[in-house]
Formats: sequence, structure tokens, C-alpha cells
Amino acid sequence: MNDFDFLAGTWNVANRRLVKRLAGSDDWEEFPGVSTSTRHFGGAANFDEIHFPTLGYSGLTLRLYELATRLWSIYWSSSRTGTLDLPPMVGGFDGDRGRFYADELHEGTPVRSRFLWTVLGPDACRWEQALSADGERTWETNWTMDFTRA
Repeated sequence: MNDFDFLAGTWNVANRRLVKRLAGSDDWEEFPGVSTSTRHFGGAANFDEIHFPTLGYSGLTLRLYELATRLWSIYWSSSRTGTLDLPPMVGGFDGDRGRFYADELHEGTPVRSRFLWTVLGPDACRWEQALSADGERTWETNWTMDFTRA
């Protein structure tokens, strides 16, 4: 239940995001972020806030570990909406790699969403978001965040 302890602290984040998702695009935008993460409930909960200074908004993530299922649920909210995105991403870690999934809609089309977390050491980690519109046969990575400890 301490899987996200590595994330505690303040991080500089290099973001790279597809401008248009699931459209065959290779047009990426890059922008900085600063994230601060804290652990709670003895490691069974994690909270972070990320600021995107060049985009003019912030986001927050709440991660909760369910003792009964031994799975994490990851919830996201943006200052642009003030709402919690549902459903949460659900999954867990195998060593230094975490996989989390949810079924959601993208522009009205059902898709499978995936987060990958990779711990690269005490001062670096990577998050990736991908979508699949074909039942997980193929994935399009549409956002990456490379974290370096501040």
C-alpha cells in the first residue's frame, strides 16, 4: 500500500501531449509543470497538485488504496472544471511499474484508458496516458510526464 511513496515531495515535470487524440496526429505540445505530492493514511493515500504555469491552470490527483481489493483508485480534477473526473483509474504496481485502467468516453466514443507509472529511481519517474479504441489491441500514447525531483 506504499506504492506511491516515491512521489512524495516536489517535482519539475516535462509534459508532452498530443494536440489531437485518436486522430492519427503526430503534433505534440510541450509545456512545464511543477507538482507537489503528499502521502496520507500511512501510505494508503496520496494527493498531489500540479501547476501548468504556461497553460494557466492546475490539476490535482487523489489516489486511494483499497485494502480489500489491494488496488489503487486514481481520481483527477482540473481547475478548469472544478469537477472530479469519473470513473477513476484502477490498478496496481508490479515492482517499479504501475498499470491503471478505466473505461470512458472520448468525444462520444467508448475507449479504454491506461495510465503507466514507471519509477526510474529516487529522483525520477515517468507517467504516461494512452487510449485504446479497439479493445486494447492497440494503444495511442497521448500524454507523457517526465518527473525530476526539485
